Amino acid sequence: MDNACAGRNVLFLNWRDTRNPEGGGSEVYVERVAAELVARGHRVTIFCAAHRAAPAEETNADGVRLVRRGGRHTVYAWAALCYLAGIVGLGPLSARRSGRRPQVLVDVCNGLPFLSPLWTRRPVLNLVHHVHREQWPVVLGRWAARFGWWVESWLAVRVYRNCRYVTVSEATRTELATLGVTTERVTVVHNGTPELPRTDTPRASYPLLVALGRLVPHKRVEVALKAVAELADELPGLRLVVAGQGWWEPHLRQVADELGIADRVEFRGFVTEEEKASLLAAAWVALTPSLKEGWGLTIVEAGAAGTPTVAFRDAGGVAEAMVDGVSGLLAEDVDDYVAKVRQLLCDDTARERMGAAAREHAASFTWPAAGERFAALVTAGAVARAGERPVEACYLVP
Repeated sequence: MDNACAGRNVLFLNWRDTRNPEGGGSEVYVERVAAELVARGHRVTIFCAAHRAAPAEETNADGVRLVRRGGRHTVYAWAALCYLAGIVGLGPLSARRSGRRPQVLVDVCNGLPFLSPLWTRRPVLNLVHHVHREQWPVVLGRWAARFGWWVESWLAVRVYRNCRYVTVSEATRTELATLGVTTERVTVVHNGTPELPRTDTPRASYPLLVALGRLVPHKRVEVALKAVAELADELPGLRLVVAGQGWWEPHLRQVADELGIADRVEFRGFVTEEEKASLLAAAWVALTPSLKEGWGLTIVEAGAAGTPTVAFRDAGGVAEAMVDGVSGLLAEDVDDYVAKVRQLLCDDTARERMGAAAREHAASFTWPAAGERFAALVTAGAVARAGERPVEACYLVP
């Protein structure tokens, strides 16, 4: 490995990790890309919020070091304080003299950014999964939502004006452009498709739907419940498994009761990778009724099991995680969503054809490919800041 490609010291700033009970697809992406960077000779630390399910510091099986400080709202301040003190999981203050401080920072913006360009002179990559314009009023009250959107759409754009952006879909790159981030500054690095454990679980003998993900308002599991309620008379054996956990679950249970389908819906809570593989293999159709997704990790996971998905056309990156009409169906509104679910459940030939296409489409996205592309950005960023010529089209704006 020559000088220009030598391993870098990379620091990811992310609000959560995959062991966090509220972790989701963003955390999977960060940790899988981090693992790919380690495999290519880089040294990687992830700084995130502390929680009871994991220690303050650890190194995972992939060689990625995780440092956990602060909580849901204070992790941002802790990141700056720990970095400035030289203790962001990179050793004590003596680490500064030994050259082990980060050479590149990856600042992950999940609505609220870490604003790292304000407190570091190192090159920063701003990783944005999707723009949260629609989520703010769903998750927060009126004034808090306005503040959050102001931070994301106005303040952050100015703080990161000299930084390279990374996102997971062309849809997000296009949306960032509406905020003033030119498309030339944004590199798309798609998710890979997670490799699920092997399972011999057969397809269910009855119509089985699965909704997989965190139970929060913007995932709109209510739409999945509505589909079950409207199709129940037509398909007496219809069942739905909701796999995931979150603070919105009591509300969803109440909705199922009000719709009279509590006996048809199973809230399974957290599922292991083995349970997830078995569930996706058994399901006839997977449901992703989210308001917005940067990519649609659950769509390619279902695809890997040969299960087509129904999602909303205007929900961001989901339109890239599937091929509409080939590996799944995209709906225009809630009524159309229910109609698309009915279409797949009632047409065995179309469902099986789309399931096979979904498996093929999912296989085209790999973590090594994502890691290679991300590694080029990391190397180019460090080289550019060192005053050397950056890799073509993979630079940090000076």
